[in-house]
Amino acid sequence: MTPTKPKVYIVGVGMTKFCKPGSVDWDYPDMVKEAVTTALDDCGMKYSDIQQATVGYLFGGTCCGQRALYEVGLTGIPIFNVNNACASGSSGLFLGKQIIESGNADVILCAGFEKMAAGSLEKLASPIDDRALSVDKHIEVMSETYGLEPAPMTAQMFGNAAKEHMEKYGSKREHYAKIAYKNHLHSVHNPKSQFTKEFSLDQVINARKIYDFMGLLECSPTSDGAAAAVIVSERFLEKNPRLKSQAVEIIGLKLGTDMPSVFQEKSNIKMIGFDMIDKISKELYAETKITPNDVQVIELHDCFAPNELITYEAIGLCPVGKGHTIVDKNDNTYGGKWVINPSGGLISKGHPIGATGVAQAVELSNQLRGRCGKRQVPNCKIAMQHNIGIGGAGVVGLYRLGFPQHAQSKL
Repeated sequence: MTPTKPKVYIVGVGMTKFCKPGSVDWDYPDMVKEAVTTALDDCGMKYSDIQQATVGYLFGGTCCGQRALYEVGLTGIPIFNVNNACASGSSGLFLGKQIIESGNADVILCAGFEKMAAGSLEKLASPIDDRALSVDKHIEVMSETYGLEPAPMTAQMFGNAAKEHMEKYGSKREHYAKIAYKNHLHSVHNPKSQFTKEFSLDQVINARKIYDFMGLLECSPTSDGAAAAVIVSERFLEKNPRLKSQAVEIIGLKLGTDMPSVFQEKSNIKMIGFDMIDKISKELYAETKITPNDVQVIELHDCFAPNELITYEAIGLCPVGKGHTIVDKNDNTYGGKWVINPSGGLISKGHPIGATGVAQAVELSNQLRGRCGKRQVPNCKIAMQHNIGIGGAGVVGLYRLGFPQHAQSKL
């Protein structure tokens, strides 16, 4: 029998507003300082209380985590820089949770940031020609199926997965547009979102094309921003019971990488990480004894609208090939079975890559604590996170209030 893991809780969260690169006169240490200070203020703690830290980011040199956190304090603690594609922030949360479970620390800060440039990701990459590209085998799958086009590479990956889904399972172009329409609509009530404008379905469908059928409003933008969460052990909470009323339990958090099918099956759906997410989701449900039917709210990695629809299947919200039926039934928004991406998701809230996985946890913590105002999901008891990076890394997690009786008594 597997021994019971010690429980881990999020007690403080913070994030900057996500914004268009270059639109604010700041650098990444400023962003991180703002997010971390907000998270510490949220739980009434000082940086000197932090025993270890993780900082996720994709673009930048070594030790940017130290450079950012030195703005908050120099206390000599271990700081881990985490680079795991678009799942960097949540990989840092996973690492922090494991450190607490091991008994090596009781208080950990998990932060993430990105300072990006306007336009597609290719503009940020500084290719080194003398070594393998981390996604070269993923690109091969595309090359051998739909071929390569002069369009942003990640847009081609997810756009081709949608084309495959249409051919195999009958989803339609409109299904993907409706997901983007929904996420833009959700963001109207999120002051931290990069975009807060409602677009009509026609505007989504007729937006400037980025790749094949997929338009600008179905793609996440490049963004500047940071997010932070303070996570603690149960032992710490017993000594600091004042925080129980806001403590969000990380019921389970799984990190995985690709399965053989990612390359072997010559499938673009598999290439974008379907089986990785399917596997860790099933493990998460088995370990926590929670099913998708128990969940009310999901922050899901909609880097492109096709990934949201395909992920409905990978995380078990519906059978394989039926993701578009969730769109047809409006089971992905207020009044439906789940509210998916109440924050606006990556498509509208923005996608400062290293911050994204932490920002998802910030949103879910705030939803569980009833702090989301007009975008508050009613009767929110269990929340789910999904964060993925091509290359690949996938994270899925489940959250709930750790001490609902304390939270109730504080209301």
